[in-house]
Amino acid sequence: MTQPPYRTTQPLYCRMYLTAYDASAGDLHDRTRTGFLLRAAVLAELAIRGNLVDSDGDALVATPGPTGDPVLDLTLDHIARERRSWKSWIKHDRKETLHSVEEQLAAQGVLAVEEKKSFGRSRRTVSVPDPSAVTALKATVTELLHGTEPVARIAPADAALAALAAAGGIRSVVSRSDAHARKDRIEELTGRLGAVAPGLGEAVGGLGMTLVAAQGGMGGS
Repeated sequence: MTQPPYRTTQPLYCRMYLTAYDASAGDLHDRTRTGFLLRAAVLAELAIRGNLVDSDGDALVATPGPTGDPVLDLTLDHIARERRSWKSWIKHDRKETLHSVEEQLAAQGVLAVEEKKSFGRSRRTVSVPDPSAVTALKATVTELLHGTEPVARIAPADAALAALAAAGGIRSVVSRSDAHARKDRIEELTGRLGAVAPGLGEAVGGLGMTLVAAQGGMGGS
């Protein structure tokens, strides 16, 4: 039997995308927000794999590619050419990353992508053929946030997914009241990522403010 597309062996960015997907609306809730979250997920995946390490707050290539994953390899190649902070890399090329992730998921059959033109402008619409995959994944992330399992026992990629969902304000997973009530656990989950790359953990911890700035027109590229 084929494993569901939300299985934990899928790249973190795949699970991040599905977590950010609004099944009831049949589209992403917020493409700008999702772009940031995917960038952070790609960086986290590379750090967890050991391809990237922290160097005084900057992302540094420790193990060059190829990783065998085109989305990861694209980011790894960019980082090998230029030194930036983790926060800067989260903000950088987020539209390109969102597009690449959607192409990759469409090729895997996880996502259906359609380009529509209206009044001379192109608009991309996306849909998930199996909405139950989104529901199951969101339930898993919610359990990570509300569960009692010690954070130290949670796999780094799973901890990163839950931390990003909270930092990105995905309300279908963590409401505003939950974000306040579960603040300590969210900080612990983010801390797991910080243990892998301190600068990345700090950038994810401040992602909420980065999103506010970006959606106010100050986020840069």
